[in-house]
Amino acid sequence: MARCAFLGLGVMGFPMAGHLVKAGHEVTVWNRTASKAANWATQHAGTAAATPQAAVEAAEFVFFCLGDDPDVRIVADRVIPAMQRGAILVDHTTASAELARELDVEARAAGIGFIDGPVSGGQAGAENGQLTIMCGGSEADFARAQPVMDAYAKAASLIGSAGSGQLAKMVNQICIAGIVQGLSEGLHFAQCAGLDPAKVIGAISKGAAQSWQMENRWQTMVAGKFDYGFAVDWMRKDLRITLGEAGRNGAELPVAALVDQFYAEIQDAGGSRWDTSSLIFRLQPPGKG
Repeated sequence: MARCAFLGLGVMGFPMAGHLVKAGHEVTVWNRTASKAANWATQHAGTAAATPQAAVEAAEFVFFCLGDDPDVRIVADRVIPAMQRGAILVDHTTASAELARELDVEARAAGIGFIDGPVSGGQAGAENGQLTIMCGGSEADFARAQPVMDAYAKAASLIGSAGSGQLAKMVNQICIAGIVQGLSEGLHFAQCAGLDPAKVIGAISKGAAQSWQMENRWQTMVAGKFDYGFAVDWMRKDLRITLGEAGRNGAELPVAALVDQFYAEIQDAGGSRWDTSSLIFRLQPPGKG
C-alpha cells in the first residue's frame, strides 16, 4: 500500500481521500480550512497536516482536488519543492490544459512525475467510489498511479501527454451542457403540450434519446429540485476554461457558449449552488404557466 497525501477536501476530495484509506493506503490530508482536515482525520483515522509541505514530504503519491487554476498554482508552488524525488503528483482539479503542461515541466525538473486527472461523476460518484478519470501524462506514471486511483474510480484512462486529461474533461463538459439543455427543452415542451412527463420519459428513454441525465435527473427537474449534483458556479468555471481553450485551438462551440449564458441567468436568479440540471428553471420558473 502507498503513502499518499490528499490536498483539497471539498465535496469531491473529502470522500475520495476516504476511499484511499478504505483501500489500505496511508493518507495525510491538508485543507485550506483546517477544521475540515481535522474532521476528515477523525472520521477516517488518517492524519491532518498543518501545511501542504508537511502533508507531502513523505508521500509517494500526492493528489490535488482544488478549485481553479490560481488555487492549483499557489499550492503547487509550495508542494513541488517539498516532494520527494520519484513521487507522483496527480491533479484531479478541473483546470486549464495550459497549467497542466506547465506543472508537468516543473515537476519533471524536480524529479517528480505528473498526471492531470480531472474527474467526472459528481459528488455521488466521489462518495460511491465510482468516478471516471481522464488522464494526461506519461504511460509509466499512469501505470504507477492507476492502481491507487482505483480506490475511488470505476474507470481511469490515459488520453495522451500532459494536458490531455484536461482537454478530455472539456469535451465532457461540452457534451453535458448540450444534453442538459436539450433535456430541459424536451421536458418543457412535453408539459406545454399537456403530456405526462413520466410516460414520455418511459418511452423515449428506451431509444436514441437516452442519457445519464435523462435517467437520473428528469424527475427532480420536473419537480424544480436542484440540490443533487455539480453546482452551476463550477460548471461556469469549467465552461470558461473550455471556451478559452476553444479560442486558442479554433474550435467552434456555439451551443456551449449559449448554454454558458443560460447558466449566467441561473446565477442571476440566485441559483449559483443549484446543480446543472437547473437549466430548466429558465423555462419554468415558479409561477410560470
